Amino acid sequence: MRNDLAQLAEQQDGVVSRRNMFDLGLTKDMISGLVRRGVLRRVAPQVFVICGAPTTRRQQLRIGLLALGDESWISFEAAAVLHGFDRSPDHAVEFSVLRSNRSRHIHDSVHTTKWMPMGDRVRVDGLRVTSATRTILDLALARSPRSRLEAAIDSAVRLQLSAPTVIARRLETLRGSGRWGVRTIDALLPDSGGHSMLERRFLELVREAGLPRPRTQVVHRKGNRHIARVDFLFEDHGIVIEVNGRRGHASDAERERDGQRRGELTDLGLLVYEYTWNEITKDPYGVARTLRERLAAHDRLRTQGVSPAPHTGYANG
Repeated sequence: MRNDLAQLAEQQDGVVSRRNMFDLGLTKDMISGLVRRGVLRRVAPQVFVICGAPTTRRQQLRIGLLALGDESWISFEAAAVLHGFDRSPDHAVEFSVLRSNRSRHIHDSVHTTKWMPMGDRVRVDGLRVTSATRTILDLALARSPRSRLEAAIDSAVRLQLSAPTVIARRLETLRGSGRWGVRTIDALLPDSGGHSMLERRFLELVREAGLPRPRTQVVHRKGNRHIARVDFLFEDHGIVIEVNGRRGHASDAERERDGQRRGELTDLGLLVYEYTWNEITKDPYGVARTLRERLAAHDRLRTQGVSPAPHTGYANG
């Protein structure tokens, strides 16, 4: 029985509940004896840790879930960390419970909600967590800064944990509800899908200039061989746009790789252009002007029956 307890605690980050121990056949007296002998330490109502187990953030999350019961989920910034969202504070410990369960709070970082649909409930590495889409909505509800919401949305899309269409459908169910943050997320969705803040700025620039939205993060292949994942593809024009966040000089090796990559994309019939951090952030109108000119030049070639960019060798990223 002692071995079973140790094995369970190892699986649960050194944490066990009273119910866990009852399921293993331990009695109240046996549990009290383990506490007296310094084997167990009570850390929350009905929750204990094995003395000597390392104290970690993950252990704190496990304690919260066991103390709050089965109808509880890691949420808000704590969920963002587990989902791998950019700019998430790695010390966050937050939970959500149904309002009918509010009496089981263990600290101030427990939020209440009227409902938690099944689609909002997921497991990440064995822990109950709100889904990526629900986490974005919760961060907006918490009045997180716009830049924080941008990072959360882009991370969820990049990691394929959600999609702009999924988030948009969820927003439709919340319109008119008075829920804080709906309008902010709505405004951020059109420019989502990039892998970085610079890519978001480029998409915003394209939208404000009235230019067609490019496909994002497109993988190009030659046969079965991977060639490159490009930032943006204007598919109807055969034009690839790369945005470069490097503010200093690239190394010789980086320049060599970039040159080889550009050459192979050109071999596929694609026109490759690059815009830098400074160009996008300090001269967006100049970027929009040159991009418009390049797209228009391709259109002129197309009307003349010339196709400089055959559309082969790429797939969705």
